[in-house]
Amino acid sequence: MKKETEKRYPEHIEKPLLTEEPEVGYLISTSRHGIPYHTFTKMTADNPFSLDDWSSFLHLSERTMQRYKKEKKTFDPIHSERILEITMLYNRGTEVFGKSEKFNSWLNSKSIALGGIRPKELLDSTFGIGMLKNELTRIEHGVLA
Repeated sequence: MKKETEKRYPEHIEKPLLTEEPEVGYLISTSRHGIPYHTFTKMTADNPFSLDDWSSFLHLSERTMQRYKKEKKTFDPIHSERILEITMLYNRGTEVFGKSEKFNSWLNSKSIALGGIRPKELLDSTFGIGMLKNELTRIEHGVLA
């Protein structure tokens, strides 16, 4: 008999792909069990990031990413967590800016508030993602710079 806490979400990946605020248990379970490559492609279909971008964000070579696709592999927990963080940030940014095109433009423009760095360049670390979350909150509330 399985323990109840052993695998609370047996098919956790098939839940909605972060289109709304996911519950904490779902996020933890998904990051711990890993995200299969096919789910990664579904989750990231609406964002503008290329395979090269994702390779950089996840600190994986593009060749490794291609192998994950070919072998239908599941990302490690640390990579799965970063995928979830970036996907949630992207959804939040689109909400704050009203349109994905406007948010995409902001991601690729140098930001004075971020020290002249393009926001997209900060997506490769948890600290950078946190800075972008904070900046989106400031933008949402009209506190610029």
